Amino acid sequence: MVPVLVLTLGLAVAVVTDVKTRRIPNWLTGSLAGAGFGLAFGGGVVTPAQAALGLLTGLLLMMPGHLIGATGAGDVKLMAVIGILVGPSVVLKAFLYTAVAGGVFALAVALRRGMLADTLYGTQRLVTAPLAAPQAIKSPSRANRFAYGPAIAVGTLVAVLV
Repeated sequence: MVPVLVLTLGLAVAVVTDVKTRRIPNWLTGSLAGAGFGLAFGGGVVTPAQAALGLLTGLLLMMPGHLIGATGAGDVKLMAVIGILVGPSVVLKAFLYTAVAGGVFALAVALRRGMLADTLYGTQRLVTAPLAAPQAIKSPSRANRFAYGPAIAVGTLVAVLV
């Protein structure tokens, strides 16, 4: 129960901070990492080895998106910390649910900004020409950015509760 409480409180802070500042601060991810490993070494649900493997899994899952500019470093660190708290199998599920939540949020943001058709066309182009993805994602002329922390929170909580 304590790991879920720590995770939920950490995700709540991450969401509020990310929405307000578009950043997930290092003090938050560092604190959650310390709490996660503390719980693991204290006989929690996740063993220290599972926590370490969960960290690596979360990091590796989010890194490709970060390398092409689709997610920020805070998003990568948050998913790695989630891996510490829930272990590798649940962080994989959290990543998959996060991708679905992120897609839904992206469509909602595009619709709200009046850019749904452009977003769908741009997505189709990214799929058919993936080498152009980094340039298209980072394009300053596009209003294609949004806080990903809420998608990570929704995906993670669904993974933990399902």
